[in-house]
Order: sequence, then C-alpha cells, then structure tokens
Amino acid sequence: MPRKIIHVDMDAFYASVEQRDDPSLRGRPVAVGGSARRGVVAAASYEARVFGVRSAMPSVTAKRRCPELVFITPRFDHYRAISRQLRAIFARYSALVEPLSLDEAYLDVTDDRAGLGSATATARAIRAAIREETGLTASAGVSYNKFLAKIASDQHKPDGLCVITPQQGPAFVADLPVRRFHGVGPRTAERMARLGIHTGAELRACELVFLEKHFGKFAAYLHGAARGLDGRPVRPERQRKSIGAERTFGEDLKDSPSVLAALDRIAGTLWARVEGQPLRGRTVTVKVKYSDFRLLTRARSVAAPVETQEQLRDLAAMALASLLPPAQGVRLLGIALSALAAPEPPAVRVGEPPPAQQTLAF
Repeated sequence: MPRKIIHVDMDAFYASVEQRDDPSLRGRPVAVGGSARRGVVAAASYEARVFGVRSAMPSVTAKRRCPELVFITPRFDHYRAISRQLRAIFARYSALVEPLSLDEAYLDVTDDRAGLGSATATARAIRAAIREETGLTASAGVSYNKFLAKIASDQHKPDGLCVITPQQGPAFVADLPVRRFHGVGPRTAERMARLGIHTGAELRACELVFLEKHFGKFAAYLHGAARGLDGRPVRPERQRKSIGAERTFGEDLKDSPSVLAALDRIAGTLWARVEGQPLRGRTVTVKVKYSDFRLLTRARSVAAPVETQEQLRDLAAMALASLLPPAQGVRLLGIALSALAAPEPPAVRVGEPPPAQQTLAF
C-alpha cells in the first residue's frame, strides 16, 4: 500500500506571527529581519511579496521595491515557542513526524491515529487546530510520497489544501516545470533547458543512462521523481549535520569587493536560518564555484560555537581570504555552518511505524 504523507507549511510564518501579535501590522507589507539600510530579509508577509519582496533579499533592494515596507526585528525565541505548539498538534495525528524547520514538517498518517478515515480529513483537522490554537494559517499537501506532498502544499498558498492521489501523481508531474522539482536550482534548470527538458513529461522521456551522463548521482532521483516516485520515508529521528546558504549569480563576480559584499549577504541569510533552529556550530566552510565550474572550499573552526552573525561573517571572510582576489569569475558562493552543538529537536514518536496493510483513504 502507498504511504499517506502530509506536508504542513505555515504561511509566511515569522511575518504572520508579527502581524498576529501587532494588529497595526495587519494588511501592511512586513519584512522580518534586516533594516531599511542594511541586512537581509528573513521573511516577508504576503502583502510585501506582491511587490517582489522575498526572503534572502538584501534589505535595500526590498525597500526600493516596496517603499512602505515595515522592518521588524526577529524574535526567534518566540517563533520557537510557537513551533513547539505546532509539534504538539502534529503529535496528536501521527507518531511519525519529521520537522524540516520551525514552520514546516512531514507527517506520515498511513496509520490513522485520530480515526478520521482519510489523509485529507486529517490534514483539514490539523489546519483547523493550528488556526484555533495559534491564530495562524497553514497550507498542507497530501500525497503518497514526500516529493509530491511538498509540492502540493505550495499549490494553493496561503491557507490552502491540495491532494495528489496515486492515480493523479504521474499526470501531475508530467505538467510540472522541472524548476519546481526538489533540488533543481536555477543552474540545473538552465542545463536541463539546453537539453530540451522543461517539464516532468520531457524529463520522464529521458533514459536513466542519459540522465546519469549529465547529472551524475542526481539522476536516480530525477528518474524516479519524473514518474511520481519517491521512496524516502518520514524520519522522526532526523538530525541536521550542517546549515548552509548559497547563491548562484546571474553574472560572475570578478573582484574582491563584490565577492565580499555577496559573502556578507549570504552570511545574513544563513544566520536567519541558524536563528530559526536551536543549533550552533563551530566550523564555517566557504564554497566557491568558478566560471569553469571548478569548485573549492575553505574552512575555519573555533573552540566555542559561533554566537553572532558578525562572527559568522568574519570567520567566512577569513576562510575566503586565501582565494582573494578571485583567480577568475565566481559564479556561486556559499557558506555552511557545521560541527553543530545540538541536534534538531526530535519529534515525538509513540509506538511503531504503521502496518503495511493499513488502508487509510486519501
């Protein structure tokens, strides 16, 4: 029997929390993180997204796109407390919960713990409980694997629900742009376009050998996903080994000032992610990909966990120093924080995985 997977994703979580707590912000474009002059947007309200404001965007750019944008200082302790509420809700409906971040998680509801009769009914109940108990909205995707459940949760945002059954999966994937496949970034999508691959149907037409030639180890995943297949289970014991952020540039960076400016912005993006987790790390690794696709990494480690964005940026800059000025154009720059001091909080797990003969409906 296929699994029944729900992906729950809170709607503009940080910004929605701020709008909930401060009625004067409701209906206004809000950016959490950064300031009008510097920094990076960690989250944007839907009112801000209308103007093209997005997370990881430099604050100056965001303010230029939306002059009325209101910047709010993040309150990560508060967001973490609400996240604990969410996980308590999830635990009522599934023994198998895999948190991805403070505001999203996978649930395997093959075992109908709440006795609601279907995965769709379970998703509706979870969303209703979130609204009633937190005053926030969540979108949910229901499907038979993680790949499709995650895509489905984004289909009708905000405050939406989308169900993709095993019968619908292959046709749904056929019409899906490849850029929406998990793991397919801008550069990979461009490479696929050069090969004449734009949709799931065109990807499905490719032989595995052809995909391996062009995409290496990633080929097996692409081959299965194009057919609506993804065998990854929901893993409650999942622990993060590193947290990273990177950016591929539309035009190569060719001098030290531009590289360092980009490094500063990426450090801001990464730190917003670190602050969203009960994690700290001791090793900062910088990744540099040049215009010829040559990839180099440099790392710096410290005795105590990194505690501030400034410390993260400084360590990244020190790690990068030996590669400056760049020998050639830089097309990608990334920073990762590893040697984490604490694991991701484990999800509540009660009992054993659901039996294979369970027949919960979608």
